[in-house]
Amino acid sequence: MTNELPEYYFRVRENGAFVFRVDTENRQRRIEMDQIAAINIKNGEVKPHGDRKLSKQDMAAISGWMGERKALLATRDMDDMHRAVDYLNLTAHWANTRATGKQLDEITDDLLLAMHDLRTVLVRKKADRLMKGRKG
Repeated sequence: MTNELPEYYFRVRENGAFVFRVDTENRQRRIEMDQIAAINIKNGEVKPHGDRKLSKQDMAAISGWMGERKALLATRDMDDMHRAVDYLNLTAHWANTRATGKQLDEITDDLLLAMHDLRTVLVRKKADRLMKGRKG
């Protein structure tokens, strides 16, 4: 752990973050966090808090955080998809080895519909990529 606090703190929320400037240079030597902006990671919007004007340094820190956050979320998305494949395999094993008839009755239709929907989307997307590859 370092003795230095970062200059900015990003309080993550569902679609982005609230951005705070961190200040420890005050009489009481307390940590003060002054909200300077709200950002939306999905559309890239940066809204200054109140009547505040964001400096180039503020915008550079925000842009850097947004780039890192987008990369992290993309990594998490792919990790979730790899986990989904694992979970489908575990589900097949459960259905084959441990599931009772009552359990299978409870879940079979929902699983079949979800898998059919997923298969339809994947086949269509793959066909689109193959067709695009032939044209280019």
